[in-house]
Amino acid sequence: MNGISSKPTLPSGIYALTSELHSQGRSNIEVASEILASGVPILQYREKSKKVRKMYEECLVLRALTQEYGALFIINDHLDLALAVCADGVHIGQDDLPLSKVREIVGPNLMIGVSTHSPDQARAAVSGGADYIGVGPIYATHTKIDVCDPVGLDYLDYVVKNLEIPFVAIGGIKEHNLATVLKAGARTVALVTEIVGNPDIANKIKSLQRIMETQTL
Repeated sequence: MNGISSKPTLPSGIYALTSELHSQGRSNIEVASEILASGVPILQYREKSKKVRKMYEECLVLRALTQEYGALFIINDHLDLALAVCADGVHIGQDDLPLSKVREIVGPNLMIGVSTHSPDQARAAVSGGADYIGVGPIYATHTKIDVCDPVGLDYLDYVVKNLEIPFVAIGGIKEHNLATVLKAGARTVALVTEIVGNPDIANKIKSLQRIMETQTL
């Protein structure tokens, strides 16, 4: 590098996450291939119970796929995996390593996203140099065991009106409530089971993209 950062920025659109537990018997690779072929611009690898070697092998494939489709590849929690497969970024929670230490480890050119659940946490992430924040859970979600209570649209409204940092709305977002989240000001929206649990991922994503296009015109 010549000192010029090549760090990407958070795109608008669907932010997809893996969850093999909810993928109807399909592998992360199979599901991610369908997601990326449908034009989703960002994919996060989130697995909580697999062995590291298996995750590494999956992430190598997903890194190649995201590069093929021109999508960003984010890895949840595992800084070592993100560095090992040259991911675009990492996403951390409130109970993970401090943001300052994560930046020290991954360097200046990886995106760091931070899950936030309150204005105080959001402001701390901004002041700490996060590249984007997760805002949620907007609605009740069951894809994580240790998830906090829903924060609702009030917290989303706070972020929209008071902070300049890019953000992704997350938590219990489905096709039936997507328009509400978009009307509240979200432009990047994370969906998990609504996508990976659908038997026809391509058509589900098309339906979601139509809603996003209509609401963000």
